[in-house]
Amino acid sequence: MGDEGASPREVVLEACRRNNTSLLTELLGSLKTPHDIANLLNNAKDGVGNHCLHIAASYGSYEVLDILLDQENLEVDPIDHLERETPLHKTIRFINTLSPSQWESASTIADLLIDAGADPRIRNKAKLKPIDLVDPRNKDLREALQKAEYSMTVGDDVVLLDPKDEGPTGSASDSE
Repeated sequence: MGDEGASPREVVLEACRRNNTSLLTELLGSLKTPHDIANLLNNAKDGVGNHCLHIAASYGSYEVLDILLDQENLEVDPIDHLERETPLHKTIRFINTLSPSQWESASTIADLLIDAGADPRIRNKAKLKPIDLVDPRNKDLREALQKAEYSMTVGDDVVLLDPKDEGPTGSASDSE
């Protein structure tokens, strides 16, 4: 890697732009620990503050995103500096640039981020969530984001009970 003169940050950002899995895999293999990998990926930003996930999402780099999201301790919801957007926002903007015939296959990028824990409830600088950016004609993507948002909202409200805890002692009929 050092022979080319590019820093690891530059290499990861270029891999994200070009969906270059071999370049990314070679770079990740050269790092010593999962901590080193997470540190690089969480701190690699371009000149305007886009993290590597923002760049991969903006370019529709599915295969690179898949590799990145498999890394331990990767922050899946970093916020960019300009628009205060997450990679999921950038994915929606990318999908909107495509023709409707390409939406279904490109929506797998959003699915990948959501499956990795991306939060569809986060609002950008304009106070818009990813669902607010979806082309109104793209009903499938809108539905997927609604389900993800609902799932996260309900998931935050779930109270786990200890199976040994049977609630209040006695039954209502015992109090008579």
